[in-house]
Amino acid sequence: MPTTITTGIRIDAPADAVWATLTDTSLFREWNPFVTEIHGRLALGERLRVRIAPPGGAAMTFRPRITRFIPGRQLAWLGSFGVRGIFDGEHSFTIEPIGAHACRFTHAETFRGVLVPLMRGALARTESGFELMNAALRDRVETVVPVR
Repeated sequence: MPTTITTGIRIDAPADAVWATLTDTSLFREWNPFVTEIHGRLALGERLRVRIAPPGGAAMTFRPRITRFIPGRQLAWLGSFGVRGIFDGEHSFTIEPIGAHACRFTHAETFRGVLVPLMRGALARTESGFELMNAALRDRVETVVPVR
C-alpha cells in the first residue's frame, strides 16, 4: 500500500525565481537543511546522486533517476533502497504560480514497497525535513527576490 507525504508553502516571489533557486543545486549546502547535495544533470532520464539529512536521523545518499522534468514547474525522481520493490520513493517538487509575484511550492513523495509499513519513524522525520526545506527555500527566495 503506497504512503504519500505532501507538504506545501506559499512563496512570495515569482515562480521562475523559485525554480532558479531549486535547480541551482551547487548552492544547496548554503541553504537547504534536508537535501544537502544533488550531483548530476537535471534532465529527464538522468541519474542523480542525492544526499538527504532527515532531522533526527542519519544522512543518506542514494541514486534516483529523474522521471519528470518540466522546466519552471516540476522536478521528480524515483529512488530505491537496495532492490526495487523493497522501499521505493517517487519524490517531486512542483511550483504553481499565484499571480506574477507569488507561487505555491509543493514537496511530496510517494513510498511503495514491502518495508514501507515498518518505516513510520523515518517517514515522520522525512516529512519534517520537507517542511524545513520548504521554509528554507521560501526564506532564501524571498530574501533574494523581494516582492514588489
